[in-house]
Amino acid sequence: MIAAIKPAGSNTRGLLAYLYGPGRHDEHLDPHLVAAFAMLGMPDPGRDENATLTELGRHLDEPVRLRNGEFGKPVTDHVWHCPVRAAPEDRYLSDTEWGEFAQRIVQAAGIAPAGDDLACRWIAVRHADDHIHILATTVREDGRRPKLHDSGIRVGDACREIEKDYGLRRLKKGDRTGTRRPTQAEMHKADRLGWEQTSREWLQDRIRSALPHATSTEQLLAYLEADDILVKPRRGPSGDLLGYAVGRPGDLNKGGEQIYHPGGKIAPDLSLPKLKARLETSAPEEHPTARRNQPTTPWHRATEALDTLGAGTADTSAEGDARTQAHITALGELIEATAQKAPAGLRAQLRAASAAFARAQRSQVRAEDRTAHALRTAARDIAHTATGPDGSALAALTAALVWAAILAARWHEARGHAHQADAARQAVQYLQSAADAALGPTLTELEARRPDEGTRRTLANDVRAAVPEHAERILADPGWPGLTTVLADAEASGHKPHQLLKEAAAQRELATARQPARVLITRIQHTSRNPTPNRRAEAARLRSISASALGAPSPAAQPRTTAAPTSQPSRHRR
Repeated sequence: MIAAIKPAGSNTRGLLAYLYGPGRHDEHLDPHLVAAFAMLGMPDPGRDENATLTELGRHLDEPVRLRNGEFGKPVTDHVWHCPVRAAPEDRYLSDTEWGEFAQRIVQAAGIAPAGDDLACRWIAVRHADDHIHILATTVREDGRRPKLHDSGIRVGDACREIEKDYGLRRLKKGDRTGTRRPTQAEMHKADRLGWEQTSREWLQDRIRSALPHATSTEQLLAYLEADDILVKPRRGPSGDLLGYAVGRPGDLNKGGEQIYHPGGKIAPDLSLPKLKARLETSAPEEHPTARRNQPTTPWHRATEALDTLGAGTADTSAEGDARTQAHITALGELIEATAQKAPAGLRAQLRAASAAFARAQRSQVRAEDRTAHALRTAARDIAHTATGPDGSALAALTAALVWAAILAARWHEARGHAHQADAARQAVQYLQSAADAALGPTLTELEARRPDEGTRRTLANDVRAAVPEHAERILADPGWPGLTTVLADAEASGHKPHQLLKEAAAQRELATARQPARVLITRIQHTSRNPTPNRRAEAARLRSISASALGAPSPAAQPRTTAAPTSQPSRHRR
């Protein structure tokens, strides 16, 4: 059940005309009262042919007129309007039940507290099977205004109790971090203009698409302008950016003027202060050798950056939660950047994952954005790269995104963030489809060159020794032949299959994996993509550098005797 409190209005008679009228699309049927502050003697134009809307409006407005006659400043924002709608799958609800719901909602809101004989006047009108409209005038019988601060939260709590008491579909409790639902007017306008999305939804998608490309709010606004978004910055006398609003081309008001929406009204995390915190927070100090040790492609760097999310979710302290929330926020940007640069066949699933995950990016936990600099940089590098990924790199990244989204869902669920957990789980479904599609060509190539039977038996023993609790599932997985090829390739490069298996299982738990062999393929291809260093060759190189610095002849210049082996002997032949 959803109760949506509308902005305060000033025309009681006008709202009554809508509630008792045919509706914008003739959808209003049999409008009538189901509850009111005093049903006895209440004029109901839907049941009494002698009752008029004007009479009902004057009855509701009586305390307002009395107050305005006694005080110099008139009350003009006195119309409180709250539609209450049941879920499509809920059973048919009687007038009596809807009247009870209305009574509980006005009590929770502070319109008519229980036992208060001087409360506001209100009515509940039903003109459809699945919803009612509650209308109240917010001046009490004693002339005071009701206390309506945070009434939306209290009304939402009342709806959750109603759902439980009456056996209706139970929705998740809100946390004030969600976006505002499109209004009926916005939806009708989009339909009239042939738009698939309302303006606020369309603008939100465009801003989120631009985020991976920007390193500052100024750069973000410039990017939006280049994307044909109308931008209206608000600046102080010094020229500093104080706020911004954006508009959709062709979205005009009745006077033909462009409509602009402030970022914070589009989504809570798109306000200027939130964007500044995300984009302009300084990076933590980097170790001098960190960049030298980074993977060469942005796709591999992103996969490695995602490993930090798995380690962070285990920290349950307040500081740990702040870091994890920051990484989850940056994860959404990485999903969006990947969607933009992925092959055409994967973009639909990745874009759907990005849209779903947007709700998981924000919660009541304040993010420590500075700690997610590496993940956000990885997203930016992908957004700016001119070349697409090779098959194995894309498969590894999409698989890592699946696991990261699973961790995000678990973290949100553990902290009672029901809406965010649902959004992350929905994103997992889209990401899993993309990951399966990304791995498909690689898996076909790997299976075509599987090693011989003897090698496969040896590698099966490695699996049983490294991950005994998952061995049978791995060996029965259709992806096992491809995994043997990956392990054999890794061993030929100097890696130890047993060690690679243990490390991969530690990075991503296998108990919940649908196809554990596929998970291991992407992890091991990523971690074993570089040959292991030859320690003897590295030692000789260092001796050569030291000798050259001292003026002594390098080993390369001395007579060579027996050459040292440059690779480890394989246990088997392919």
